[in-house]
Amino acid sequence: MIKANKYSFIKPERFPFFYGYVVLFIGTIGVLASVPGQTIGVSVFTDPVKDALGLTRNQFSNAYMIGTLLSSLVVSRAGVWFDAYGARYVAFFATILLSIALLVASFSVDISSVIKVFFNSTSWIISFVIISLLFFLIRFSGQGILTMASRNMIMIWFRKNRGKINSISSILVSLGFSSSPILLNKLITDNGWELSWQIIALCLLLFSFCILQFYRNKPEDFNLLPDGFAKQEITTVVDVEETNFTLEEAKKTRAFWMFGLMLGFHSFFSTGFTFHIVSIFRAQSYTKSEAIAIFLPISIIAVLVSALCNILSDYVQHKIYLYFMLVSGILASLGMLLLSNPVGIYMIIAGIGIMGGLFTVINVVTWPKYYGRKYLGTITGKIMSFLVVASAIAPSLFSYCYTVLGSYSYVSYVTLTFVFFLIIASIRVKNPQ
Repeated sequence: MIKANKYSFIKPERFPFFYGYVVLFIGTIGVLASVPGQTIGVSVFTDPVKDALGLTRNQFSNAYMIGTLLSSLVVSRAGVWFDAYGARYVAFFATILLSIALLVASFSVDISSVIKVFFNSTSWIISFVIISLLFFLIRFSGQGILTMASRNMIMIWFRKNRGKINSISSILVSLGFSSSPILLNKLITDNGWELSWQIIALCLLLFSFCILQFYRNKPEDFNLLPDGFAKQEITTVVDVEETNFTLEEAKKTRAFWMFGLMLGFHSFFSTGFTFHIVSIFRAQSYTKSEAIAIFLPISIIAVLVSALCNILSDYVQHKIYLYFMLVSGILASLGMLLLSNPVGIYMIIAGIGIMGGLFTVINVVTWPKYYGRKYLGTITGKIMSFLVVASAIAPSLFSYCYTVLGSYSYVSYVTLTFVFFLIIASIRVKNPQ
């Protein structure tokens, strides 16, 4: 217990109420703090940064892909670190790394210029390599480690009420993520992209102190059980036991692959669409403000779906959510084909909104519900690698469809094929518990 409180004056066992609610609050802020490393946070910086570095849209998308793919090679290892060292230290070092990466990225143009002078070169490759490496650090620490550690920590402190608790966290995260493009766009407009990244880096540095003070790995370290029971009350708690699957055991179940691949699809589609959203809408004669405006209705749908499905997740079979998510994937894909028509916009808003709402349930609640808490970091770390790979490929594929084939709508043929495959393969999915 002393080691669990190291470097902190907070004592969870002495709180007048269950400390899990503090974990819920601070863990949710931790997920929101990952926005600079998420596609929704990077996308707002895309145009000003690529122009400042002298990169084309394809080159910048490829740099994002390479950096994200590199992070996917090691992000599953972060799950092992989570199981070994806990959320507290893993999230702390991830936040420090993200802060440093953003600070360095704010000077990427200056760094590129110095290196170009040193090698007496004007090649775009220098800027390309630098931003690729920075994307690796930003994606690995933000999208990968900080998000995974914060979400898993919340789920470890709750069991019977995971769905209800996650509904609260998901609503706040959805509202925060959906409003972030507007807030970041204003920050860039008022301060420029370089100073904006520096301001965010400073905020993350301050938040890392909060992580050391308030993050806690598990209730058992403080003579507590999930949901607020004391250990002496264990005999009165029903249905306490759960089967804990290792990663290798989980990989032998159909549910692991179907849920994981569907989450990967959501990551692919939402990343590609968000990364190029201004260009996608501009190709159909819409303005930048009209493009960014769709985040609000998407977030409203996502919040409503997430709240309802999280609450019900404690009582219903999660494979139902998988089927609904597959249908929403088809809806979003068809919307891309019909984007020139207002009906297409409504389909995209509904499809991405429903997928986003269900994503927050499946990606957080399903894994401990299906595979237990003991190896949660390792399992979710592997799933995170699916999401990272999918999000790495998406921007470049979207970009090449537009620059080579002349339209973003060709992406829909790929996504529709993949979703129909998952529908067939998911028919026999069941809970391994």
